[in-house]
Amino acid sequence: MRQNTFKQNLSFAIIVLRTAFRTRNVKRKLMIKMKQYDVIVIGGGPSGLMAAIAAGEQGADVLLIDKGNKLGRKLAISGGGRCNVTNRLPVEEIIKHIPGNGRFLYSAFSEFNNEDIIKFFENLGIKLKEEDHGRMFPVTDKAQSVVDALLNRLKQLRVTIRTNEKIKSVTYEDGHAAGIVTNNGEVIHSQAVIIAVGGKSVPHTGSTGDGYEWAEAAGHTITELFPTEVPVTSAEPFIKKKTLQGLSLRDVAVSVLNKKGKAIVTHKMDMLFTHFGLSGPAILRCSQFIVKELKKQPEVPVRIDLFPDINEETLFQKMHKELKDAPKKALKNVLKPWMQERYLLFLLEKNGISPNISFSELPKEPFRQFVKDCKQFTVLANGTLSLDKAFVTGGGVSVKEIDPKKMASKKMDGLYFCGEILDIHGYTGGYNITSALVTGRLAGLNAGRFSLT
Repeated sequence: MRQNTFKQNLSFAIIVLRTAFRTRNVKRKLMIKMKQYDVIVIGGGPSGLMAAIAAGEQGADVLLIDKGNKLGRKLAISGGGRCNVTNRLPVEEIIKHIPGNGRFLYSAFSEFNNEDIIKFFENLGIKLKEEDHGRMFPVTDKAQSVVDALLNRLKQLRVTIRTNEKIKSVTYEDGHAAGIVTNNGEVIHSQAVIIAVGGKSVPHTGSTGDGYEWAEAAGHTITELFPTEVPVTSAEPFIKKKTLQGLSLRDVAVSVLNKKGKAIVTHKMDMLFTHFGLSGPAILRCSQFIVKELKKQPEVPVRIDLFPDINEETLFQKMHKELKDAPKKALKNVLKPWMQERYLLFLLEKNGISPNISFSELPKEPFRQFVKDCKQFTVLANGTLSLDKAFVTGGGVSVKEIDPKKMASKKMDGLYFCGEILDIHGYTGGYNITSALVTGRLAGLNAGRFSLT
């Protein structure tokens, strides 16, 4: 009898031990399957890198995860490969150069501004130099030196980095960001999540619009997406014939006109004629206004002023005098110093004036019209290149739903946004990257603090 009881007790003990081992193994597997961090940053662009560093500096255990094979791809190609890290103009001027909700950044700039960005990089050993229009570049003229400095700082802070990892979803529990689920089903928990995946422009750097769905799942509004800083298309006959393709005009004033012919915006910079329309810095800056105006009219007039610093009558008198002072010279030879020959011949032909005639043969009214075209040549724009060809995405997560000092979601605790996923867009010249770095810094600081409270 005792022997049977002993056997029964032994069998029961073995079952208990086996169950305990199985339970421990299951728990161990669950722990491996369900990892835990204080802060998860999704996206390794400018804002994501800055956010991960800021969160790490708060003492948070940070995971930086990106679907690409390396971090900082957008930084590495910015500024023509030299990396225009910020702009040194006064804050008021920077806000003016961010026409897409730039005013939202006033609070952010009071916490961390462009001068702070400069100090931040110099503390990382990256010396900067100022170039035209306040643009700041590394003295190395190499974007990779900036990327490397950021990666070294992440390493110092022991931020966990995972690349080639696609995110299936951001998880939310009881009004709180709870972590992420990867495409292979791995669950990673956290106290805070920062979405820094960019917009839909320059998709080869990883900005393919993934974050909009995760934002909407948290209750956020995504404003209409549209291309900005993008070349413009036109169906004008001279464009289709490629008459001026490849011709660049320097320091011209380009204006976008409304239905009444009044200028909505004017930018004095360089521009370029292409096989499909218009491009170059002045056109890129005007593009977002063309996009908006195309909702009101099928074609938008874009006016080109070749001589923005002189009025039309003065220009007429000066050109007329030069022709009069050289009565035997061919028209094109007298006027050649005034502009590029291709553009000169194009405008003369447009007004029915032979380039080889002399002053005595000059028709008065056509010449008046020629001078007018020098000041007011108008091209009808019928669209832009697609969003994936744009430098910057317009639209995104509504800034009305974001705390401007913390970059925290007003819809979901522990959720933060930064960079181009937000409905903030500026001109090229260091303004968008300034916005990305400032919003990234604040998102990281506040997510780090939140996760540790």
